[in-house]
Amino acid sequence: MPTGERLNPTLVALLTAAAIIVVVAGLRAAQSLLVPLMISAFLAIICTPVVSLLTTRRVPLTLAVLIVVILVMVILFSLGAVIGGSISELTVELPKYQLRWDQMTGTFNAWVEELAASRGLDINSLELAQSIDSGSLLRTFIRGLTSIAAIASSSLLVFFTLIFMLFEASQMPLKLQALMKRSGPQISSYSQVSRQIQRYLALKTLISFFTGVLVTIWLTILGVDFALVWGLLAFLLNFIPNIGSIIAAIPAVLLSVVQLGIGPAVFVIIGYFVVNVLMGNVIEPRLMGQTLGLSTLVVFLSLIFWGWVWGTAGMLLSIPLTMVVKIMLESNPQTRDLAILLSDEKSVRTALILQEEERSRVSQNRGEGSLPSA
Repeated sequence: MPTGERLNPTLVALLTAAAIIVVVAGLRAAQSLLVPLMISAFLAIICTPVVSLLTTRRVPLTLAVLIVVILVMVILFSLGAVIGGSISELTVELPKYQLRWDQMTGTFNAWVEELAASRGLDINSLELAQSIDSGSLLRTFIRGLTSIAAIASSSLLVFFTLIFMLFEASQMPLKLQALMKRSGPQISSYSQVSRQIQRYLALKTLISFFTGVLVTIWLTILGVDFALVWGLLAFLLNFIPNIGSIIAAIPAVLLSVVQLGIGPAVFVIIGYFVVNVLMGNVIEPRLMGQTLGLSTLVVFLSLIFWGWVWGTAGMLLSIPLTMVVKIMLESNPQTRDLAILLSDEKSVRTALILQEEERSRVSQNRGEGSLPSA
């Protein structure tokens, strides 16, 4: 192609669309390989500070990595065992919950028909409550929990990859120091982005953990069955902002209605609301700042896309992946506008305030620089 000649914009758009389709098809085809690698990468990012802490306490690197990997294996296999056992119990108890729900809906329909008859209305049958099949909804969540248990008890590929990643992470500061002498600001920016991603994932995991603990304690106090399972679900879905807490509350609320009645179910809803407001709107912004929010539409589309590409594992990884992309876009002035498109309203307002302050500082510095010397 001659120098200076530009491609047809339509051709560029078609080539871009074709490239995206090929990449997405490759992601789907390589799911069995890429999902364990992505899980290992996120675990390595979260565990690297722990390894660093142990090595600063004069623990040999090999022993530190071994301790951390064994701890991760115990946690994940325990998680899979707890979820697997609870699924078996929930499956056994499901017919009892279904029968109780049918009795409740039958009573509700009879009450509505009697009320309508007293007012001269001809309503022979009202099936509004029966259209909500609690058994079907609970079975859907059981299938999701089964997939999560399978991920938690995943193959040894995750753990072997995690070991090598942790060893590599210990050598990364030295490599970055060597590269900074050659590349300077670019490598420094990369190091800053890596620290920001590591900080986000570590803090989000910690906040999600305490969210799950509080939900488990509250449901245990109220006497809801399988409180530990719903707490684990709250922990996992807390990585999904805005809608994750709502999805996590649905099975616990349904079960509390069937098991305990409407009154206790209201307290379950109140407990979920208080915990998520406390952790999501008070503690999390204080720890992470206001600039890491994602648009609700972006969250929803990300869940759909990654769930379609990688199934349940993709849905769990979707928001961390999207947040990593957002952090990387924010680190580059040329792509910062794309990061704003992914942000929620609060983050956009914060970004506008920061931009205005930056303009004011630049104008002030230019004004001071133009003053005549005495």
